[in-house]
Amino acid sequence: MKPVLVINSGSSSLKYQLIDVEAKTSLDSGLIERVTDHRVAFEQMLSALSGPAPIAVGHRVVHGGSLFPSATIVNEKVLEGIESLSDLAPLHNPGNLAGVRAAMEAFPELPQVVVFDTAFHQTMPISSYRYAIPLELEKEHQLRRYGFHGTSYAYVTKKAAEFIGKPVDEFNAIILHLGNGASACAIKNGKSFDTSMGLTPLQGLVMGTRSGDIDPAVFSYLNRVAGLGVQEIDDLLNKKSGLAGLTGASDLRDVIELSDAGNEDAKAALAIYAQRIKHYIGAFAAELGRIDALVFTAGVGENSVLVRSLVTENLDLLGIKVDEERNIQRSSEARSISHVDATVHTLVVPTNEELEIAIQVAELCL
Repeated sequence: MKPVLVINSGSSSLKYQLIDVEAKTSLDSGLIERVTDHRVAFEQMLSALSGPAPIAVGHRVVHGGSLFPSATIVNEKVLEGIESLSDLAPLHNPGNLAGVRAAMEAFPELPQVVVFDTAFHQTMPISSYRYAIPLELEKEHQLRRYGFHGTSYAYVTKKAAEFIGKPVDEFNAIILHLGNGASACAIKNGKSFDTSMGLTPLQGLVMGTRSGDIDPAVFSYLNRVAGLGVQEIDDLLNKKSGLAGLTGASDLRDVIELSDAGNEDAKAALAIYAQRIKHYIGAFAAELGRIDALVFTAGVGENSVLVRSLVTENLDLLGIKVDEERNIQRSSEARSISHVDATVHTLVVPTNEELEIAIQVAELCL
């Protein structure tokens, strides 16, 4: 047995899971909320944690910038690097870092490993990650597309390739990580080639409270015409837009209920949501040239029959066609929902970011 403790530490929460890497099973898990002191939260976790003692600790860190292209064993230089990237993820990196420091105090004898949401996308070519802005600004302020949900994409890429019997280094796919936060990723030969999120998680698809793609001139326009300040506009686009802005409800299930009840705003929101996803499918298909699979994952992607139907409708020209009887079936395992006439696989693959973190920890130090 190789138990790895996986920590997801936020600014006010601590989520943990003890995973046996050999058996790929969860031994214990929990969530501590309303955290004000991460050291106290770790004491609470230790008193509640059952199962064998961990032999390593893995940490989810949202932003690794260009400093961390892969999972990394923690030392003081690594901690300084994570802290230096806090401006790129002010809502996440400080809380992640506090969790790492608390774990080092709680388990001083164990190796600590940080796994970054951005790391998987470090394989993107310049044509995918560079913005068309002055180079001196890019270099001085680290302005580029980083992408997120990388740990999920790393896991799902391997599982999807395995499911269709394709070597992962020959696997081309478009993966849709659809949850309250949502993104798309173009996978070329098993690696990230392009993704919808950018410098921050705001860019790309319509999400629960985030606008996704929007004309950047909206910032100056709202400042000039509506008198909104920079922080107000940032809050508007990150916390009050997306499905919430379109319908008043940020949860897609609530939007679907409103639509079923005849709410026209909700019907429009679903159309906008699906069309934005299709936009990226078409763009990524053109970039990849060949697609082995379209893959749905995360809460919405794994569970919403309607979203999968809306997104895949009229994609026959790409070889994508869904069998609706397969689509309505539910399973906790990876499955195909492809029509018999399809030339491209359409899959539903449940993600497991905690297991992926544990696997990367084990590969690095066990």
